[in-house]
Amino acid sequence: MPLDPQAQAILAQMAAAPPIHTLTPTQAREMMKAMFVSGPEEPVAHVENRGIPGPQGDIPIRIYTPTGQSPFPILVFFHGGGWVLGDLDTCDAFCRSLANQVGCVVVSVDYRLAPEHPFPAAPEDCYAATRWMADHAAELNGDASRIAVGGDSAGGNLAAIIPQMARDRGGPPLVFQLLIYPATDLRMNTPSITENGEGYGLTRQDIIWFLNHYVKSEEEKTNPLASPFLTSDLSGLPPALVITAEFDPLRDEGEAYAKRLKEAGGIVTISRYDGMIHGFVSMASFLDRGKQGLQECIAALRAAFQLPATAAEQPHTVPANPMFP
Repeated sequence: MPLDPQAQAILAQMAAAPPIHTLTPTQAREMMKAMFVSGPEEPVAHVENRGIPGPQGDIPIRIYTPTGQSPFPILVFFHGGGWVLGDLDTCDAFCRSLANQVGCVVVSVDYRLAPEHPFPAAPEDCYAATRWMADHAAELNGDASRIAVGGDSAGGNLAAIIPQMARDRGGPPLVFQLLIYPATDLRMNTPSITENGEGYGLTRQDIIWFLNHYVKSEEEKTNPLASPFLTSDLSGLPPALVITAEFDPLRDEGEAYAKRLKEAGGIVTISRYDGMIHGFVSMASFLDRGKQGLQECIAALRAAFQLPATAAEQPHTVPANPMFP
């Protein structure tokens, strides 16, 4: 399909900003924060910030608890940003929507970022947070038998890695993995890296910039804790929804990972959105296909949590954090 006209309009606005790969990490973080325009927060019954024990100090998390009857299922969510950018605020509106519309506790994890904390700080923090949530689910009105992980882009990479770590490290058991345009193979050798590497928002040069900050060597790129696609055994992992975008440089590696999961006996839905660009689900305020992607995420999580198909008495809104004014 041709590029969606709504996506094309967003790319025209993005063209006014300097390319990420020309900035320092500090400058890029400031630009990303500025892109998330403050608006009215979607009300959630209870939102709490706290710190939990991590491998090297406390990990900040934000816990969103919806209205309804507890115990609630739990989604542990990892934000995108190339392992260098992003925080609890940049995914706040998305997490609020998921908490309300799925009817689950959402735990957003502010894992350590590169280059200050390169690989494997991010996956180790995310695994520690997932394990902590399983151990403390009851005190947070959560159900430890219904825990899912999810994330977008670099967060999707982490959401693919954590089920592997849980399988190999003795838990916790997970019921689902939500992988939104995930990075799964840091070797950058798929056709879509070249085909979509320029002119569609996230560029090949941006990806190289992120990787140069995140991993310290070519060898680290092939570590399964960095490239989940390269794990030798993908059996015994929870069901997955893998969302990709036609004009995303990460498209092929996300779909290749999903296919390997299927070949290993996993229950996997691969959902490519034609005409779309990287990040489109976070742009649901502007993109009709982004709205569809958000609703697909909600429906998949509700099914995984064995909840009714439609959330009773919950507002079906889109995230209120538009990335552009």
